[in-house]
Amino acid sequence: MRSPDSKSPADPKCRLLLIDDHAILRMGLRTLLEIESDLEIVAEAGDAEEALELVARHKPDLVVSDLALPGRSGLELLSDLRRLHPDTRVVILTMHYTEEYVRVCLTRGALGYVLKDSNRVELLQAIRSVHQGRQFLCRAVSERVLDSFLRPGQSPDPERFVERPVTRRERDVLTRIASGQHNKKIAYDLGLSVATVHKHRQNIRRKLGVHNVAGMTAYAVLNGLLPSKPTG
Repeated sequence: MRSPDSKSPADPKCRLLLIDDHAILRMGLRTLLEIESDLEIVAEAGDAEEALELVARHKPDLVVSDLALPGRSGLELLSDLRRLHPDTRVVILTMHYTEEYVRVCLTRGALGYVLKDSNRVELLQAIRSVHQGRQFLCRAVSERVLDSFLRPGQSPDPERFVERPVTRRERDVLTRIASGQHNKKIAYDLGLSVATVHKHRQNIRRKLGVHNVAGMTAYAVLNGLLPSKPTG
């Protein structure tokens, strides 16, 4: 039996665009990925402007992009891709691994986040998972995101890895918080008062045992609550 992340020869290939300003790194990525029967490299770009042109021309299923790009940054590129090509999924491949970078990338539409010192298996898992509409964080990033919302000195609690008993409405609010929306926007979208949204935020923090947006975002990511396409 084949693994969930593998594809049969009859399945259509995942068409990839590689984005990095280092030609040697792109060459290495191409060599690494094009030997996989379910992957096809359709183009390479060295900066954000070229990437947008190539996405419009080739319409890849997925892009693998660095964050450090000349001119417009990878973060700006993410916003442009979400606005102009919402069906193109994104895996970030970078050396940046702070929680802030991860959170911003996820809220701007990236579904995968892999560090450049990750192994080949993790990168392939990320590409295949994201191609299937699932989120993927490499192990090192997952651990860092978790560490960012655990209380100082607290040992990891296995219960924190699974969904807590939040109500359906609290889940709606949580999803929007993790997607970067503010209270007024959430209230407008859900037909609630700002005060009610604020109360839901308090209840969510209490139930999850977290104290900030980073903690709520980490919980949403780890439990697959962020939508494949941006909310609102």
